[in-house]
Amino acid sequence: MAKENMVQREIKRKKLALKYYDKKQDIKKLIKLSKNFEKNIELQQKLQKIPRNSLSCRKRNRCWMTGRSRGFYRDFGLSRHVLREMAHSCLLPGIKKSSW
Repeated sequence: MAKENMVQREIKRKKLALKYYDKKQDIKKLIKLSKNFEKNIELQQKLQKIPRNSLSCRKRNRCWMTGRSRGFYRDFGLSRHVLREMAHSCLLPGIKKSSW
């Protein structure tokens, strides 16, 4: 199990990313359309005032059962430990232990 504060931090980042997404896109669009250098600098400063935790690159994939961040399988949303346990228990359809 991951620490509870790390999981809560991820939830907070996800909420912030959704909250500021439209605002960031609007400012970026205005920067591209802007011809005035001073206005461009002003818009850049507005963009920098947006919280860093609202950036999409700060998001970390986590297992929905344990909260583990490493060994994450995107197809299932699980970490490798939980995936293995669930596969052995026949809880994941189409997954079977390979042998040769």
